[in-house]
Amino acid sequence: MHHRAIPRTLVIAALLAILTLTVHASTTRVDELLKAALALDANRAHGATLYHEQCQGCHGAQATGDAHNLVPSLAGQRERYLVKQLADFVEFERESSDMHKMVAAAGLDAPQAMIDMAAYLNGLPVLQHPQTGDGSLVQLGEGMFQEQCASCHGHDARGDEDGFAPSLRNQHYAYLLQQMRRLAAGHRTDVDPDLVRFLDSLDSEELTALADYLSHLHGPVADRRRMRDDGTVAD
Repeated sequence: MHHRAIPRTLVIAALLAILTLTVHASTTRVDELLKAALALDANRAHGATLYHEQCQGCHGAQATGDAHNLVPSLAGQRERYLVKQLADFVEFERESSDMHKMVAAAGLDAPQAMIDMAAYLNGLPVLQHPQTGDGSLVQLGEGMFQEQCASCHGHDARGDEDGFAPSLRNQHYAYLLQQMRRLAAGHRTDVDPDLVRFLDSLDSEELTALADYLSHLHGPVADRRRMRDDGTVAD
């Protein structure tokens, strides 16, 4: 029996349709995980146990990261942002084979575990002395940040109050620069396309200037949980 060849354009169209449906399903699942996690009461003690069992080997005992190995500080980071990133890693919306293995092994695909971990990290003291740039481009970086970035991340880069924009303060210079370069190159799909286009429009000096400026910013972040004297978290 003679079989007529399927046109290549139809094959490509079918593959694109499957890819679109897969991406939509993944995004929907991220939204479901976020909604479920943020509706729960956090158990910070459980989050601490999860963190020290699964994460401190890379991020450090106090979650302050490792500048040399491009590991970010998570201490004091925004709770909502942390939950979003965990959901993205669970659903492969953000790349990192190490993180994909970790979230699976630690059971962090469960909403309760996500909010517990995020609440624990959010309640930790922020990193006091991150790796910084040499300071030569701080002025340029500040002007660019205030003009282009402050509307989402806040004028002092502490993050927004209600959304999922991260705090960019208290972070290592090398990690900030690496992530901006990855964003500009389209290696992260869990972000606003406008941000990707903006960063892609910058030259090397401008990206370096932004990282230099941000690495010199320190202090509290948005939506930080207050700690009681007994070490528990006050809402």
